[in-house]
Amino acid sequence: MKLPVIKHLQKNNDKEKLEHTVEVLESFTEHRSCTDEDMDVIGELITNICGAIEVHNMVEEGVPEKDAANNFVKKVLGSIDK
Repeated sequence: MKLPVIKHLQKNNDKEKLEHTVEVLESFTEHRSCTDEDMDVIGELITNICGAIEVHNMVEEGVPEKDAANNFVKKVLGSIDK
């Protein structure tokens, strides 16, 4: 998870586009030729894209962009600590 990447994706792509991208990447991982290395890279991509979608959701609820991104990171780190 990389906050600068999440911010970039959120600012430069609409929510629907990001959701479709996740669907395509998930479909790719189901192909038998997908290697463990591919899975690691795609997993990181999906994590960042899902973070951008979550930030989009917070912004739609009225949270300022900067606060939404920081709140998302705190939420993730908080869940890891538990």
